[in-house]
Amino acid sequence: MKILIVYYSTYGHVHKMAEAIAEGARTAAGAETVLRRVPETLPDEVLQKMGAVDAQKSMAHVPVATVDELAAADAVIFGTPTRFGNMCGQMRQFLDATGQLWAQGALVGKVGSVFTCSATQHGGQESTILSFHITLLHHGFVIVGLPYAFQGQMSMDEITGGSPYGASTIAGGTGERMPSTNELEGARFQGRHVAEITAKLCGGESK
Repeated sequence: MKILIVYYSTYGHVHKMAEAIAEGARTAAGAETVLRRVPETLPDEVLQKMGAVDAQKSMAHVPVATVDELAAADAVIFGTPTRFGNMCGQMRQFLDATGQLWAQGALVGKVGSVFTCSATQHGGQESTILSFHITLLHHGFVIVGLPYAFQGQMSMDEITGGSPYGASTIAGGTGERMPSTNELEGARFQGRHVAEITAKLCGGESK
């Protein structure tokens, strides 16, 4: 089974979470994981002003996604930073190009899941994931989140991302905070959970 992880990351936080998602998914028997970035829509001069050029270069080895790859996967796990409580514009533009897949019903029955990142603790992580689910439902995805079986989201020992809707991380106001150990564990759990559900839907059981 093929688990496709499609994400956008400005400063590398979502990228780190995507790598952890892939690590978790690969622990399920029979899972092949593929990492893809959605196309950048911002010009280089804007990225320069944002201080994002170095981070973008560090992720350049990850191939850019095409919409056709969604149809070839058994499960798709999407990662996006929050933008005012919604997905980022780069991800929105990518998804807006999937109309032909929708018309063909090409994504119906596939597993879909979402993870995210925000600057602050209450920066719209849950609304970003939940509003993302609307698009997945229109495509007919079977939505999988991050169940409370991941005990890390019950922790009161630290400020941390993560909710039943999906793994998340808090970047800090200037992006100074990279994903914590707990947040990365949540991402790994979600990756494995998605792979296990996908295996069941594909007619097998992961071990």
